[in-house]
Amino acid sequence: MPLVDRFLLRSVTMWLLLPSFLLVASCLRSAAAFPKGCYPSEEEGFKTFRCSNARLTEVPKDIPNDTNKLYLDSNRIPFLPRDAFRDLPLLLELDLSHNAIAGVESGAFRGLADHLHSLDLSSNKLVSLSKDAFSNLKAKVNLSNNPWLCDCRLQELIRTVDLAAGSSGGIVCDSSVQEEHVGKSFLQVIADTDFCNVYKKTTDIAMLVTMFGWFAMVISYLVYYVRQNQEDARRHLEYLKSLPSKQRRSEESSTISTVV
Repeated sequence: MPLVDRFLLRSVTMWLLLPSFLLVASCLRSAAAFPKGCYPSEEEGFKTFRCSNARLTEVPKDIPNDTNKLYLDSNRIPFLPRDAFRDLPLLLELDLSHNAIAGVESGAFRGLADHLHSLDLSSNKLVSLSKDAFSNLKAKVNLSNNPWLCDCRLQELIRTVDLAAGSSGGIVCDSSVQEEHVGKSFLQVIADTDFCNVYKKTTDIAMLVTMFGWFAMVISYLVYYVRQNQEDARRHLEYLKSLPSKQRRSEESSTISTVV
């Protein structure tokens, strides 16, 4: 084969293989950017990003923004900061179960309200959460198997979120403002106990006691003031009676003119 033909054949081959080389290089570069143990895939037509059992201690920052399903379960994540998932506009499912999450900052799920369908926070270390943590979130939420403190705050939270089917029985009182509720299902407890009403009654009683204390102080001062004036008036009358008649009249006149 002539040298020119051989050169042309190699050039054409290289041009044909170049897109494949670029694609492989791109994939390798993307894979290198992901945390160890994390990888993207496509499952049942959904773009999925899995980081299960990856020993993560925080939410990864390089998650593809076209992800539909995100699995961060079975890691060591202790806290969800504000805007942790704001760059995931197509996210439908988020699995954060079996971590060490003890706190969720208000706004952690900002940007997910309109499209997130499922949020799994089961088997973490959640004790108490503000209802604002799930503000405007329409997803089905799993909060089971956490060491919950059963109080008014949890009652308000449960009324705010839409619990995932079958998960409500797993929300159990690990501690409670009333000791007899420990170990019981929270939904079973609030069927008979309104924690927020109990708190309101306690607050009202405290306010009444405080107001009564102030009222008693004011009354005591008024009584003291009146008695003190009465005593001064009595002493002055006794003094006037002890004076001779002329001097008494003079002093009474002086007192009257002073008053006038």
